[in-house]
Amino acid sequence: MTLKPWREIAVPHEDVLKGTFQQAEFAADLSRVHEGTATPEYQNPALFFQRTFITEGMRLLLDSVVKRLSGKGGDPVIQLQTAFGGGKTHTMLAVYHLATGDVSASDLPGVPAILDAAGVTELPRARVAVLDGIKSSPNQPVMRDGQAIRTLWGDLAWQLGKAEGYALVADADSSGTSPGKAVLETLLSRYAPCVILIDELVAYVRQFEEGKALTGGSFDSNLSFVQALTEALKAVPNAVLLASLPESDKEAGSQRGVKALAALAHYFGRIQALWKPVGTEEAFEIVRRRLFSSIDDKLAAESVCRAFADFYTANGEDFPRETQESRYFDRLMHAYPIHPEVFDRLYEDWSSLDNFQRTRGVLKLMAKVIHRLWKDNDKDPLIMPGSFPLQDADTRNEVIYYLPQGWDPVVERDVDGERAETTEIENRDTRLGAVQACRRSARTIFLGSAPTTASQMVRGLELERVILGAAQPGQQVGIYKDALRRLGDRLHYLNSGNNRFWFDTRPNLRREMEERKRRFQDKEDVFPAIRDRVQKSFATGVFGGIHVFTSSGDIPDDWQLRLVVLPPDAAFSRSGQSLAIDRATEILKNRGDQPRFKQNRLIFIAADYDSVSRLKDQVRSTLAWQSIVGDIKEMKLNLDQFQARQASKSLEDSNEALRRMIRETYKWIVAPMQEARPGKGLSDIQWEHFPVNPGAQNLSQEIERVLKENELLITEWAPIHLATVLKTWFWKEDAKETLALNVWQQTCQQLYLPRLRDDSAFQHTLAAGAESRDFFGFAQAKEDGRYLGFSYGKRTSLFLDASLLLIEPVTAAGYAEAQRAADEAARPKPTDTAAAATGGSSSRVEDSAKPTYPTGGGATTQTPKKQFYGSIELDAIQAKKQFADLVDEVVLQFTSRPGVKVRIAIEIQAESATGFDDGLQRAVKENCNVLRFKNAEFEDGE
Repeated sequence: MTLKPWREIAVPHEDVLKGTFQQAEFAADLSRVHEGTATPEYQNPALFFQRTFITEGMRLLLDSVVKRLSGKGGDPVIQLQTAFGGGKTHTMLAVYHLATGDVSASDLPGVPAILDAAGVTELPRARVAVLDGIKSSPNQPVMRDGQAIRTLWGDLAWQLGKAEGYALVADADSSGTSPGKAVLETLLSRYAPCVILIDELVAYVRQFEEGKALTGGSFDSNLSFVQALTEALKAVPNAVLLASLPESDKEAGSQRGVKALAALAHYFGRIQALWKPVGTEEAFEIVRRRLFSSIDDKLAAESVCRAFADFYTANGEDFPRETQESRYFDRLMHAYPIHPEVFDRLYEDWSSLDNFQRTRGVLKLMAKVIHRLWKDNDKDPLIMPGSFPLQDADTRNEVIYYLPQGWDPVVERDVDGERAETTEIENRDTRLGAVQACRRSARTIFLGSAPTTASQMVRGLELERVILGAAQPGQQVGIYKDALRRLGDRLHYLNSGNNRFWFDTRPNLRREMEERKRRFQDKEDVFPAIRDRVQKSFATGVFGGIHVFTSSGDIPDDWQLRLVVLPPDAAFSRSGQSLAIDRATEILKNRGDQPRFKQNRLIFIAADYDSVSRLKDQVRSTLAWQSIVGDIKEMKLNLDQFQARQASKSLEDSNEALRRMIRETYKWIVAPMQEARPGKGLSDIQWEHFPVNPGAQNLSQEIERVLKENELLITEWAPIHLATVLKTWFWKEDAKETLALNVWQQTCQQLYLPRLRDDSAFQHTLAAGAESRDFFGFAQAKEDGRYLGFSYGKRTSLFLDASLLLIEPVTAAGYAEAQRAADEAARPKPTDTAAAATGGSSSRVEDSAKPTYPTGGGATTQTPKKQFYGSIELDAIQAKKQFADLVDEVVLQFTSRPGVKVRIAIEIQAESATGFDDGLQRAVKENCNVLRFKNAEFEDGE
């Protein structure tokens, strides 16, 4: 859904559009209105009330004034004590126009309702006296119709009753002494209904030095006048006084001003009705009425506000809690087309500045902002903190005017403008630039943090408020979080901590870090730092050695599997020439000046070419932070506690970023291979490459996984694959056996053969194939055409030494059959039955080493024995050897005959007088379980 821009719904006043406004036009000057020289919007009562929003405080005050002038009650004295720019003079103007009656009350917007509430049908016209403490001089009489007016009471009397009124206080005016309560009561009664408006009274009284009389009286006489006047007003039911006093001692000025404020507040405090005019919520309407002429399409405005409210609700975790309440929609509507966050920041933060007036300052600043946005054809749905056009010189100067020295370079470099870092980041990253995520975030942080000071315990704007001031419906909140991370890495004046962000006129440590980064060189500093961290990333695992940035001469040429990590200047690229391949080829072929033979024992890890520059930059940043933290500890850098903590935190973050960057950069496994066909020779060396998952928890295990999945490394090798290799490369027509050790060594040397983890993997393959007649036979040697220690199709103990032979299976089967036939022929034959029948006998030669068994008696033919049972007790110490002998000498006699079924059952009994401990029981049970025992239990002894 496309939201309608604010400029198409809310139209600013003509002076705002043209930029012709002046601060004086926003400043309500009571004296100029009284003299008839003010601008129309202040001089004309109808225009004034048309642009004035009657706040709750102003309504109550006007109600009291109306009742007082009508003789129906009301407060005789009202003190307006608010902060600088709190709207007190504006309030006095409202009373002035209401009291003078130059325009009928019915023609003043908002006034009829006040009269109705007060029960007044027609408001009597009143005399109005204006005493301006800034305009009046305590030692410079004012001439009125030839009469010299010296004091405030003289001026008051003249304004109420001209020469006749002045005559009542003439003597007191000439002598500079207070006229007293009775005279003032007579004056007020004679010219009632009347209104007295005293503005900036402290500024007038503080000019009197103690003990020194001026033409305007003395310090004490003026205080006496105020006291007498407040008392006199109580006695006149249709006379009212409004006086403005500053809220703080600082606004009162000098020590005399502070003393004057305390004394005046005391006297006014005896009768006054305190009133604080403008609340933040009411400021919405005040500013809108003064800056915008009308809202043409209220439905469109409501649609925009609803979209913002729904956006905040849908992303509740990312925005302040108050945005989740239904009344936040009402705030949006009241403030439209300005976002409530703008008012919150200006009224809560900027109004704390000494020279920023709550209402006038906001009006003047927002007028410049709106003028520039209108001129730039801004299309945002609301005017937000992130919308502030700080690239505009007028707007920037207006903002900086209220701040201490030093903010100009902050805005130009870090916040907004053609040369700002934020603009550069967005130009490079279109994803951020499309929504001005960096500039909007920086403007929001500036508006919310610039008024704060270093002495504050909590500084800055929370992350949620930064996003609130920048993000708009339809945008991804995450993009602003990404922007803040980028800003934190790049900006020189931005600080962050405890999920808060703020700008400061002091450069953060990033500038110091950036300057130190330039000190570090690739070969001397960066590469060694990378090497140290890469070494910490690896565990040996399947590798016999891991060589990080090692020269070829220092990488052994042996039978162990070795992982070679190439330096950053030998990075891998899938497109174009790869320096990694060149460096790896050099190491693969040579060990220093000597040729390398065990080439199939090397695996390479290389850096990603596109990531190397970022890795080196991150290393330089980390080294720079290390040096800064080191200097802080050695007291070489004079920093406050926050900056010291910030440096330590930045070092932690940089180290963590470097750890991630190393994993992301060193992600390529590069392995050599060759293709070979018998009789056709070898191909050139080819390089296979596979990426490693940078997010894997254990890097060594991840490398091992990739190697196994892509058959670059074999940890378990099936006998059939070994048999295939033997048939292809080792067994010849004239040589049906080959040395097992030579096969293993060739797999370590030749790139066209499988790469085994180690010789134990090779031995496991031999042992697994020993029981089958399909793959190979074994012999310990061959002598005169006879295999010594021949074994085929049965489990046997193997030793990978220089004599072990692997025999082609057909040859081994033939040899086994020939051996069986020879054994059969050599076996003694039973006595011929015919000879036995005639009582004859034949001579027998028996093996003295073997027992003889009786063949039975009788003249009948012996019945064949079809079953055999045997039992034997083995010595527990010699059991392994005895069992092997038992298998060779007895069991094999049966298994070598076709059709014989052999079943072997083993029974183990163990007893201990002291009992078996838990560890032994657990180990035995686990081993028995692995060996698939049918029964294996420990029992209590009898």
